[in-house]
Amino acid sequence: MNSPQGPNNKKILALVFLTVFLDLVGFGIIIPIQPFYAEKLGASPSTVTLLGASFSLMQFLFGSFWGRLSDRVGRRPVMLLSIACASIGYLIFGLSESLTVLFLARMLAGFGSANIGAAQAIIADCTPPESRAKGMGLIGAAFGLGFIFGPALGGFLGQVGLSVPAYAAAALGFINFIFAFTSLPETCPQKTGETQKVTEVHRPGFSWIALKHAARHINVPQLFLIYFLYISAFSMMEQVLGLFIEAIWHPAGLGGELAVRAKSSAADTAYVLIMVGVAATIVQGGLIGRLVKKFGERRLLISGITIVGMALVVAPLIGKTGFFPLMILWGGFLAMGSGLTNPSLSSLLSQSVNKDEQGGVLGLGQSLAALGRVIGPSLAGVLFERGVAIPFWVGSVVVFASVLVAVSLKVKSAGSSIHANEI
Repeated sequence: MNSPQGPNNKKILALVFLTVFLDLVGFGIIIPIQPFYAEKLGASPSTVTLLGASFSLMQFLFGSFWGRLSDRVGRRPVMLLSIACASIGYLIFGLSESLTVLFLARMLAGFGSANIGAAQAIIADCTPPESRAKGMGLIGAAFGLGFIFGPALGGFLGQVGLSVPAYAAAALGFINFIFAFTSLPETCPQKTGETQKVTEVHRPGFSWIALKHAARHINVPQLFLIYFLYISAFSMMEQVLGLFIEAIWHPAGLGGELAVRAKSSAADTAYVLIMVGVAATIVQGGLIGRLVKKFGERRLLISGITIVGMALVVAPLIGKTGFFPLMILWGGFLAMGSGLTNPSLSSLLSQSVNKDEQGGVLGLGQSLAALGRVIGPSLAGVLFERGVAIPFWVGSVVVFASVLVAVSLKVKSAGSSIHANEI
């Protein structure tokens, strides 16, 4: 078993950071062009958001599978296999000439990209409870940097052709696989004969029995609910952001071919997401450790979710001004909230269970988040067709509901990793 203070842990954390970073760059490349690639194949707004939902449906079905499987067979083989699957999905995306194939490609990529629970488990393997939020922040920083380089690269390559970013994502996935194969070590604690026994609760894969078992731990039910509500609302906004930018700043009524408007909309979407990435990297990569020591994860979680809710309220108001630079600044404000929320939520969840259950519980959390990314986008397209601001309004209500759940989190007893000053 790796000791939290082991000499190789900094190297392992750096390797996980780079692995997740390369994976997220590949994912981020697709974001600016996905809505418009689907539109090119005849998709309506509701179909566009269902495409995002299909990706997340696979994450919901298999997020816990990867996390719990990593508890049994190890983190390394799970990461290698999942990276390979995602890379193949991106390649098929670029080759797609029909909506059916496009959906299949996104589902395969979603299956492979459901590995964040395993990556979080590697962080949990190598960090003590008091510094776990900072460790989880590395994954958040990798997300942030992925959103800097990925959308920027995707927006640039999308000007060459809407399929080019998908090919680039596949190539990055292949590089990521080679890197992980040659450098990523195994960190999963060695199992005893007793802990290797597979019961119905500990089988890999999402199950209501596993969910019920995990929910017996203090704070876990509330944290699971926050995962679901917060991500549902956030993904509702995320999947219509490009369509929102297109509708406000590049509408069909202004003239121009669909391909031209798609390229312009993809570029503007990339600018907003780059700002999101920069701000998220600053918060999660440089500030989260110090903020946790001063305020504790619970307070940061409440503050972060509140900021996100406020951002969702503001977005349609910015659209009414027609002044696009405000949207770029809005991206930074949104990222400030998500940068406080995501690592705090993961850290609180990992601290709520025993070490040998962390991979599975974090995987369950990611499965519930993925379920939110299924339901949120599924509703977003329908709401968007009735009004471009409606997904933002509805999302803000759901986010503020999750704030109330976060306030109900209990403080653990003395000696616990949850700070006593978080009341």
